Amino acid sequence: MNEISLYKRWMEHVTDAELREELAALAGQEEEIAERFYRELEFGTGGLRGVLGAGSNRMNLYTVGKASQGYANYLKARFPAPSVAISYDSRIHSDLFARHAAAVFAANGVAVHLYPRLMPTPALSFAVRDLRCSGGVMITASHNPAPYNGYKVYGSDGCQITTEAAAAIQREIDLVDCFDDVPAVDYDDLCRAGRIAPIGEDTVERYLAAVDGCSLLPEGVDKDFSIVYTPLNGAGISCVPRCLRQHGFTRLVIPPEQGTPDGRFPTCPYPNPEIREALEVGLRTARETGSELLLATDPDCDRVGVAVREGEDYTLLNGNETGVLLFDFVCRMRRERGTMPQQPVAVKTIVTTPMAEAVARDYGVELINVLTGFKYIGEKIGQLEQKGGEGRYIFGFEESYGYLSGSYVRDKDGVNASLLICEMFAWYRGRGMSLVDGLRELQRRCGVYQTKLLTYAFEGAAGFAEMERRMNALRAAPPAEIGGETVAGCLDYDREGTGLPRSNVLRFLLEQGEAVIRPSGTEPKLKVYLTYWGENGDTMEKLCAHFDAWAR
Repeated sequence: MNEISLYKRWMEHVTDAELREELAALAGQEEEIAERFYRELEFGTGGLRGVLGAGSNRMNLYTVGKASQGYANYLKARFPAPSVAISYDSRIHSDLFARHAAAVFAANGVAVHLYPRLMPTPALSFAVRDLRCSGGVMITASHNPAPYNGYKVYGSDGCQITTEAAAAIQREIDLVDCFDDVPAVDYDDLCRAGRIAPIGEDTVERYLAAVDGCSLLPEGVDKDFSIVYTPLNGAGISCVPRCLRQHGFTRLVIPPEQGTPDGRFPTCPYPNPEIREALEVGLRTARETGSELLLATDPDCDRVGVAVREGEDYTLLNGNETGVLLFDFVCRMRRERGTMPQQPVAVKTIVTTPMAEAVARDYGVELINVLTGFKYIGEKIGQLEQKGGEGRYIFGFEESYGYLSGSYVRDKDGVNASLLICEMFAWYRGRGMSLVDGLRELQRRCGVYQTKLLTYAFEGAAGFAEMERRMNALRAAPPAEIGGETVAGCLDYDREGTGLPRSNVLRFLLEQGEAVIRPSGTEPKLKVYLTYWGENGDTMEKLCAHFDAWAR
């Protein structure tokens, strides 16, 4: 069926008033119709993610229903009494999509546990394990711009699904017709019948208690300093302030324009704590209040951005800098407290700074590298657990602002990370040092590792094809030099023999650094991760210029 035929079929079957109006407005716009119907949203290891709107290539009630029916069929084939936990963030229609997914699962005989209010992604990972569910669904598009939403899927281990599970679920979804095969049921009727149960406050309490168990700060350290915390209008407001206050960080300032859940993200349309613009409201509030520390979590509260006051201004730490500082802090505190396990293990992704390897050597920690995506870190925790070594895990992080110091969840946790960052800040402050001072001290011990993330957008069907063309061209003819630096070797992760699952990633080894290139798994972008071992800023500028020219 071609795009126009699909469009006409949607016009005939869609009953949702908002989507019907949107479809009607597309009449005669063949290019736009083609863009919305040329494919179905791809279901990968992160589930679904896309722009909100009408069409098979958009996030809407029908794509959510189809995915839920396919996942329900998958669960029923593998569990005698399947169950699922569901949570959602503040994005547009997140609550609507969560209820619709819950209704589809319940109509299929899958027991549903649904958080009655928005909760962070890590709270969903926790609930899956805490309630012994067969799987989980988080309605979120993480840090994507306001027009996006998504459908993130978890396995019974509380970890995002594996590549194999995603492929199996996709096969089930492919068999579902979004109009004919998804049951039309009433959410409220299913709730009254007890087939959809709210996740109780006791589960939230157990989750926060698990976060509390990761506290590392010694008694007596001064916590009397001002902290600006912004949830960027997201789900972090439900847990982060409560957690920090329980641990004595009571001088919290929450910018009112970002403290209320709002999926339009009116003050930062791109609610990504990796981007300075998203922190501008928080920085302004910090200046007005004289606060020493700024924390910002993304809409589903699994990532944390950090800024610290340095004189009259504020310095933003990137994910690599915060990650290595936290890694060193966790190791230092656990060693001082006598809680460092035998044969400790930390995990990072292959695009995360190699400076972590130097920190690991300092403390005798085994450092494991995994593919990009925190699910691979969660998978390693699960593997350690299966071997009776869950207690060996002490820390995991990725350069994209994701951190986890406990094994109680299988995903990055912005609540856990916010607490650790405040404790780390207090510990350095008690020694008359800032986090920037701490980073400089760490660089003196371990060396300077400059890092930079470059992103290049390629929208639509043509953009997807162009990304594939560029990756294939690099494989066919790897460059001999990048920015004046000789390429000493190339590692293609889309081949056997790398020690990791196959993935569309290229790594170019330079004499004093590396460049890693991969298509984003969640956005229509190519990402380039640059690392240079040394203090020469000119070299990093030349590496960036090389890829800017390559991407044009």
